[in-house]
Amino acid sequence: MVSLTRRAAAALVLAGCLAATATATLAADAPKVKFSTTAGDIVVEVYPDKAPKTVENFLQYVRDKHYDGTIFHRVIDNFMIQGGGFDRNMAEKKTRAPVVHEGREAFAKGLKNERGTVSMARTNDPNSATAQFYVNVKDNAFLDPQGGSPGYTVFGRVVSGMDVVDKIKAVQTGRSGMYSDVPVTPVVINSATIVQ
Repeated sequence: MVSLTRRAAAALVLAGCLAATATATLAADAPKVKFSTTAGDIVVEVYPDKAPKTVENFLQYVRDKHYDGTIFHRVIDNFMIQGGGFDRNMAEKKTRAPVVHEGREAFAKGLKNERGTVSMARTNDPNSATAQFYVNVKDNAFLDPQGGSPGYTVFGRVVSGMDVVDKIKAVQTGRSGMYSDVPVTPVVINSATIVQ
């Protein structure tokens, strides 16, 4: 009886180790993108298993070098930093067709608008997201799907460089043309590259 109990315990330990290894492997296999900015480097891990269309859309913009030379054009301390759509002259970059909204699916798989997560920016139309994204600098649960609201699609997380995000969120902002919350000194994404 004792040996059976020991075997059962050993099997449980082995199963736990295999599950932990599988989880670590999934995280290790998640694509990562490095944003080299004028404020420092930010590395984002994205989750194709939770928001596949959104991740593929984002990675295609990275491959196309769309983000190179864009700025963080909307910066609100204690909320989020948004980029990926405008150059340093506040000229909007041309984009491809919008991606299908996956907010509810990603949320159901555990992705929430929490500090450090990366989500797609969009208009009031849930299916209007193209290239612009934002990084939550605090937990923003009101941006998650709830009730009749589809929320915003979370598709990744900052895994390195949250100190850089915090530096960006604190920059002085003002109005630029019809836009508010624009950094007075541009925070430029010099390059975005897939690093894994």
